[in-house]
Amino acid sequence: MSKKRILSAAICIFAALTGCTANGPAVNSITAGGFDASKEITVISRESGSGTRGAFVELLGIEEIDEHGNKTDHTTDEAVICNSTSVVMASVANNPYAIGYISLGSLNDTVKSVKVDGAEPTAENVKNGTYKISRPFNIVTGENLSDPAMDFVNFILSSEGQKVIEENNYIPVSGKEGFTSTGLPGKIVVAGSSSVTPLMEKLKEAYLKLNPNAEIEIQQSDSSTGINSVISGTCDIGMASRELRESELEKGAKPMVIALDGIAVIVNRENPVDSLTTDQIKAIYTGETVRWDEIIK
Repeated sequence: MSKKRILSAAICIFAALTGCTANGPAVNSITAGGFDASKEITVISRESGSGTRGAFVELLGIEEIDEHGNKTDHTTDEAVICNSTSVVMASVANNPYAIGYISLGSLNDTVKSVKVDGAEPTAENVKNGTYKISRPFNIVTGENLSDPAMDFVNFILSSEGQKVIEENNYIPVSGKEGFTSTGLPGKIVVAGSSSVTPLMEKLKEAYLKLNPNAEIEIQQSDSSTGINSVISGTCDIGMASRELRESELEKGAKPMVIALDGIAVIVNRENPVDSLTTDQIKAIYTGETVRWDEIIK
């Protein structure tokens, strides 16, 4: 990890705990007499290994690909980098001038989601295609999956598992078959995306009611770490909130889509902005737009 990334992560955690930004203490919009649109936008982003970031920069055109297939992420250098969904939410909740992005399924009332190109970020709008910022949730396995791990995978893809997915505001993708557990004992290690982790915790809870003989350990990190952990054999199932790269597939990683998820663009609840266009979001994240009064007219 670079010194810059370590510093950014430390700033983000400090912001979440104290309400400070990279540029100084956050202004309390109530005591200051209201939201001050002349303030600079505090851009909150995820780390480079994050599947949420990968999908976000690709879908918004923040990432560009040259004629040789090389990708360049143009996220502004001023962005504060956070290493989990929960820290992004806390950072935005504690800073009236911040903007961030998170898994739609993780959204709660501590922050405010905005419409994008006029569409509300809802599971129904992701499903019908009107909300465009969405991506798959994948589980990833290797060549030799243990029988207990296969039983858990079968549960996730079953009608019972997909019901858990739907109940937690994600979009199911299968679930035609019912599930009967083998009841096999054994430890299953699941590792990867912090965006997928909350859903995986719910799936774990439901599965263990059907097979109390199993033990499931969930290790939260990011999509790339989860995929690489499967490839190296240090976990049974990886979690990835992005498509797998060709290089990862060539090393034997096998993805399975378990759900679809929207990426919600979030602001502080004191922020009067309710709707943004994809062009406005891109301008903010590339550093072209730096103050809220460039949006709030």
